[in-house]
Amino acid sequence: GVPGFLGVIDLPEGQVATRLDLANWLTDPEEGVGGLTARVFANRFWYLFFGSGISSSLSDFGGQGQPPVNPELLDYLAVSFYENDWDLKRFVRLLVTSRAYRQSSVASPELLERDPYNQLVARQSRYRLPAEMVRDNALAVSQLLVTEFGGNSVKPYQPEDYYRHLNFPERKYASHVDDRQWRRGVYVHWQRMFLHPTMKTLDAPSREECTAERSRSNTPNAALALLNDPTFVEAARVLAERIIKEGGSSIDDRLDFAYQVVLTRSPDEDERVILRSLLQSTEAAYREDPDAAKALVGVGLAKRSDSIPALELASWTAVARGLVNLNEAITRN
Repeated sequence: GVPGFLGVIDLPEGQVATRLDLANWLTDPEEGVGGLTARVFANRFWYLFFGSGISSSLSDFGGQGQPPVNPELLDYLAVSFYENDWDLKRFVRLLVTSRAYRQSSVASPELLERDPYNQLVARQSRYRLPAEMVRDNALAVSQLLVTEFGGNSVKPYQPEDYYRHLNFPERKYASHVDDRQWRRGVYVHWQRMFLHPTMKTLDAPSREECTAERSRSNTPNAALALLNDPTFVEAARVLAERIIKEGGSSIDDRLDFAYQVVLTRSPDEDERVILRSLLQSTEAAYREDPDAAKALVGVGLAKRSDSIPALELASWTAVARGLVNLNEAITRN
């Protein structure tokens, strides 16, 4: 039945309201609260595509929440949504083809001073990707990402004994040893309270309670996870193979290729100097310790090319790890 405290669904005397009646009430803009439902939905999707909602109070959209900065826009989106039969694809298309969405996130000092929180939407927003997308992006640039839809959850690499304090009952974690390892983050096994450490570091919620809006932090732990998590090390190693095979023979050509793949731009001169130095110092270190080079290129399940020497592959893997770890690589610009 319908929770009694709502007390808003008018039915013939003696008829008990069902969940279908509640659903109809929630989506009926005339006899129910469909207009409010559509506003909440439009506000949440605006947050997903623009970084913050038209009303910043995603978790409290009532009278105590933050009023929308542009109520006319929110009303327009809500009405457009329910008047078009709650068509989700049409609504997303409306947002992403808008002039507001297609703006650059680069803002002038004057605009930043006038509108620091971008409430006027005079530019696009810049913010770090959600945890699952950070992982997906690293796998995508290496061409490891498996994009098929549906199926059971998957178990990527995870620290040994991470579950040692997980009781009632005690459990053991065994990562998958096939291409399920590289499926999208949305399919990653989610153990409540013991979610994957890298996901947790990148602010994924524990799912102990409902979370309307994720936090976005910038911590050293996140950088360490992106540098050392076996998924990211493996992705960097496979990306390094791409750089060597497809990027040309010179260092500059390979750096251009790597930057285009990861950041969709070319490196500037300062970046070239830094990465050349990283490449040379890494080569020198691995010449001193060839076993370390072999260990690095052996991380993960992906098959390694036998035609590329371990020293060369390990050196370019270091460059790829640096690129995948850049703020620009994990930020939605």
